[in-house]
Amino acid sequence: MLNVALLGAGRIGQVHARSIAADKNSRLVAVADMVADAATSLAERTGAKAMTIDEILAAPSIDAVLIATSTDTHSDLIERASRAGKAVLCEKPVDLSLERALACQKAVGGDSVMIGFNRRFDPNFAALKAAFDAGEIGRAELLSITSFDPAPPPVSYVKVSGGLFRDMMIHDFDMACWLMGGAPEKVTAVGSSLVDPAIGEAGDVDTAAVTLTWADGRIAVIKNSRRAGYGYDQRVELLGSEGLLSARNVLENTVEKITADGASSAKPVYFFLERYMRAYETEWTAFVHAVANKSAFPVTLRDGVAALACAEAATRSAKSGETVAVTPDMLGA
Repeated sequence: MLNVALLGAGRIGQVHARSIAADKNSRLVAVADMVADAATSLAERTGAKAMTIDEILAAPSIDAVLIATSTDTHSDLIERASRAGKAVLCEKPVDLSLERALACQKAVGGDSVMIGFNRRFDPNFAALKAAFDAGEIGRAELLSITSFDPAPPPVSYVKVSGGLFRDMMIHDFDMACWLMGGAPEKVTAVGSSLVDPAIGEAGDVDTAAVTLTWADGRIAVIKNSRRAGYGYDQRVELLGSEGLLSARNVLENTVEKITADGASSAKPVYFFLERYMRAYETEWTAFVHAVANKSAFPVTLRDGVAALACAEAATRSAKSGETVAVTPDMLGA
């Protein structure tokens, strides 16, 4: 039984608390949050104990920590928990600063920590990846990733998020690196504020498209929007030399109506909890399995740095209007 402490009792922390509870080989024993009442409330609901981070890291009975605090604390907590001998799963991104993330990777090692890119564990995307790895469509040539949120977050969140490329598209950068087998060579990005003028006034964009190019000429295109009124739009399409693989949206139901007037179906599920709850649970199970068997983590700190390097390059490109190289030093190579 893996004894786990959860750092962060906000919305994503509560999602992870459900995943820990759903796994028969792990037990949530402690919760910490900068808001003491939040930690106490979640601890009471889950049968855990509210503790400080210092108490958690000093407790020999706690085997692992799941870091779900604000992004600007991730690198520090990864380093502290690693020094304390805890197994670590940290929510994405590694940090808002690529430089700080690289320092973290250098301090603890690129493979010693698991990063929470939960979309890799979505059964649809995982099946697409498995089919591609099995050679079913030959060599990858063109990847298309669509990721639209149903509605933008509050501007107060946008101001501290690090921007769309680091906060939202970071998932898609990881998906692209995962499917293509490594980081791209070049990134070209454009972004606009079309959904909410206040997002632009805060210095961010809410609508963006990015082209990634690999050294051998393979291409990926990522499209993001903070608003899709019909639901949570999450699609992947991979064109290979011998065919096409696509993962479509998860709909509210599978009923399709066909009449003389045409065909219609249900909308995509509305938000990430409905879309990815199973992925969060599978991600946690994979972490527990790796810790128990002392095997490699399926998503590493090195992967987190690669996605953040793409986000950094995209941010620079969108501001400058120029293509930006993803250099070896940006990956800690």
